[in-house]
Amino acid sequence: MEIQRTDERGDEESGDDERMTSTQSEQTGFETAADSTVLRATDIEHSYGQVEVLEGVSLELHEGAVTALIGPNGAGKTTFIRALAGLHTPTAGEISYSGPDRPRQIGYLPQRPAFRPGQTVEQALTFYASLVGLSSEQALSALDTVGLLDAKDRDVDALSGGMKRLVGIAQARIGNPPIVILDEPGSGLDPEMSLHVFQSLNDLAADGTAILLSSHDLALVEETADTVVMLDDGSLLYHGSPSEVIAEANATSLLDVFRESRRAEAGTVSVRGVTDND
Repeated sequence: MEIQRTDERGDEESGDDERMTSTQSEQTGFETAADSTVLRATDIEHSYGQVEVLEGVSLELHEGAVTALIGPNGAGKTTFIRALAGLHTPTAGEISYSGPDRPRQIGYLPQRPAFRPGQTVEQALTFYASLVGLSSEQALSALDTVGLLDAKDRDVDALSGGMKRLVGIAQARIGNPPIVILDEPGSGLDPEMSLHVFQSLNDLAADGTAILLSSHDLALVEETADTVVMLDDGSLLYHGSPSEVIAEANATSLLDVFRESRRAEAGTVSVRGVTDND
């Protein structure tokens, strides 16, 4: 399914700025004022053969906001992210883009970013910039946004995992896309580097970029996300600000929310999704 381009920004919406929990979202479909919406996913479903991975998941992404997708392995997170990024076609549902015209609508960082061996950071990013008709200077500008301009002459293969992840974020920023989607950007990093990565994403959001990330680092999600979406067994379980999700689940933290959802399914193992990290 091709992501549709629309210039309408939800005139039919009520304009209510109040965030809503999953129960309220089921009634209206979306949770915030539509004037800042850059991407809308409606009733997304995805199946692999007879296995249903996503069941009627809806979501809006808003400019300048960080949305965190959480849930257990196999919940459907990666499948949903790849659909929003345009990397595969959902079985059913609609995804529409309503942001500004840019060389790229969406920047995407997979969980394990890969670069051509033997290239410097500048060469790697210049290659990606050339794919969308942009210059080396614009690639370096994206590198500067994550604070790694001084590393432009270093071999990508010689970078630490955290620095390579930041280069990946810079790659996703080339062309100044209104939306950046990241699959587990802090995975495998030490706490300090994970914090730095999340802060870089908050800085991008402060400049107006809509950020969608998946993460198992629930403490950082609770600290930095504007909106939390929890998937479980392919369906939307919770949707709201961190404090709203915690309150709806009658919990004290997002970690408690996660634990309670797992306790309810004790003794089961999920096999959904495209990978065991889904």
